[in-house]
Amino acid sequence: MSQPLPSPAVPASRSFAWLSPRAATSAMFFVNGLVFATWVLHIPDVRDALHLSDAQVGTAILGLAVGSMMSMPLSGRWIVRHGSAAVTRLFAALFCLCLPLPFLAGHLGTLFLAVASLGLTSGAMDVAMNAQGVAVERHLQRPVLSSFHAWFSLGNLAGALAGSLLLGLGVGLWAHVLGVLLLSLLAAGVSALRLLPRRYDGPEEKKLGQQPEHPDEPAPARPWFQRLSPPVLALGLLCFLGMLGEGATGDWSGLYFRDVLSASGGLVGLGYSAFTLAMTLGRTFGDRWRSRFGAARLVVAGAAVSGLGVLLAVVSTSPPLAAVGYALTGLGVANIVPVLYGVSGRAMNARGLAQVATLGYLGFLAGPPLIGYVAHLLNLRAGLAIIALSLLLVAALGPGVFARLGLAPEKAVAGQVEQEAVSRS
Repeated sequence: MSQPLPSPAVPASRSFAWLSPRAATSAMFFVNGLVFATWVLHIPDVRDALHLSDAQVGTAILGLAVGSMMSMPLSGRWIVRHGSAAVTRLFAALFCLCLPLPFLAGHLGTLFLAVASLGLTSGAMDVAMNAQGVAVERHLQRPVLSSFHAWFSLGNLAGALAGSLLLGLGVGLWAHVLGVLLLSLLAAGVSALRLLPRRYDGPEEKKLGQQPEHPDEPAPARPWFQRLSPPVLALGLLCFLGMLGEGATGDWSGLYFRDVLSASGGLVGLGYSAFTLAMTLGRTFGDRWRSRFGAARLVVAGAAVSGLGVLLAVVSTSPPLAAVGYALTGLGVANIVPVLYGVSGRAMNARGLAQVATLGYLGFLAGPPLIGYVAHLLNLRAGLAIIALSLLLVAALGPGVFARLGLAPEKAVAGQVEQEAVSRS
């Protein structure tokens, strides 16, 4: 095992020397979660203001997928060329600045464009800050990526709890949104000064069947989805199914509690709060569990627990019982994405991580509108049942995928992959 890299020297940020690169990266994840939760919490307000149906809400949310699909396939190249820190800084600022746009929309068309801008900036920021997280993990020589995702969940939890409290106190939408915008820009600006520079992103040697990265090479003529290797497709499938459950569970929680379970006031955010709190706890201990049980076991067990949690929420008739189901969902799904990102980032290069993340975000961002269409045709309970199915599929397919790629639990933790796995895949 190589020795940890020396602590980065960033002369321009000496006044913030107390902020470690790990803490700075954690803050970026927190900001991303806080801004995203603020948008999710106010989806019912936007729907009512524009008099949208469930299907139209699903169409608007689809803008997140469209925007992300524009930026995520390119983000790996940007990271290789400019470094994960530079890309994280740029898109963190842009993501925060895009927060008010959906609330300025006057009809479905402009709402779609506004939500697409959130997706475009959030998608690139997500890949970049995860690549920065892998750099920190490589620098520290131990698993820490789940802790970063715990900070994302803390941001989600802070946004959900603070938003629910402010709604209960009668604070206006714009006071809430602008307050989050200013706080997020400040936190991201300070944290940007202490990210690990480009040289800490690691060498771009050939890994897991990928060609070496050369930033100055012209892009291949084929579309990005035709250049996906079997390992990327396998890990991407698990990521797709896992992120479908993670994203759709949060986006539709408020409407499920208000319209189906007849919750009112602060109880509307009970499910989302339970989900994010449990997810935060799961990710807080995720690195420890990953080291002890291995990546494969953690992914499979988590998917099974989360799938059963969704089923409990779907059959519940009261908000408290449904909240228990949402808590189990959050606890189980907590480490699926962090572990898959960690395995992808260490077993492949930045471009491979971006490809896996892009496939995952197809689920994260296409899942919520899919639920909306099913809810429009049948009902919201039937729509949410799709989430349970996707998560249980991760539990069923996970062992075969990890075995096929030669990612034994102890190897997956360290990100070390036997070369024969390439030929088998």
